[in-house]
Amino acid sequence: MIPNVDVGLICGSSTNSISFPKDLKIPGTKVLGEALIFDTPYGPSPEFTHFSYAGKEALTCRMHGWRQGVTRTQASQQIFWVFHQAGVHVVLTEGGVGGINHLLKPRDIVIPHDYLDFSMRKDVSIGLPYLLTMRNAVCPDLIKLLHETVLQNQPPRYVFERGVYVCTDGRHFESPSEVQMFKQMGGDIIGQSMCPEVYLAREIGAHYATVQLVVNYAEGIIKDWEHEELADIFYNQSNFAGRILLSAMAMLPQTFSCSCLELRQPTMLRDKLEPKTAEE
Repeated sequence: MIPNVDVGLICGSSTNSISFPKDLKIPGTKVLGEALIFDTPYGPSPEFTHFSYAGKEALTCRMHGWRQGVTRTQASQQIFWVFHQAGVHVVLTEGGVGGINHLLKPRDIVIPHDYLDFSMRKDVSIGLPYLLTMRNAVCPDLIKLLHETVLQNQPPRYVFERGVYVCTDGRHFESPSEVQMFKQMGGDIIGQSMCPEVYLAREIGAHYATVQLVVNYAEGIIKDWEHEELADIFYNQSNFAGRILLSAMAMLPQTFSCSCLELRQPTMLRDKLEPKTAEE
């Protein structure tokens, strides 16, 4: 059975080299279940870990744990269907991105407040009957919380609490011309996971935010990225990223001051053959 939890954590490339949260060995962390696979309408889910920390329970999984024959769309639907069934009301994620903004350097931290979706995964849903307003797409309360959390955990470089995340499909990196286009459009960082996470979190009525580690310069920015530096960040920053998620989970507020939950309204779409009621 899917456990009832408050928090859903999606681990990205920054924690991909460890088993989260077990490898962090942080006192007070208790693993309640591992390698949990749930049946969903979109196929078997990825493996989840159920754990508790600081008086809260969470389900976590790897978004970047590629599975043969499973598309990113299917994986996203599986994950958020499980979150919805579990009663998750806060979704926190992490990942690694390329820096488009010339002010960014590898190992900087960006907590994006908005996005540009250039993925092909436009119509990703778990079928809930809601109209989603994507104003304030990222929860401002969680942005503030993640910013404070990063500062408390001694960031390796600078941390920015604003930024526009450009989402593409991959798996290849973007061309220099594409990056220049995204830069002119106002993009600051580029990755492959924020969309459809941000849509699906709103669909299930959850507050959402993500913390992103700059792992390389985007193509055509500053200088060519180096595989050795990318690998060093990939394998040696995992504990830092994992601590951010756990610390943020511990500091979650009892109540939120944001408008996130007001931006999900009943859909106005209906079957063409469905008759109107007398009240309508």
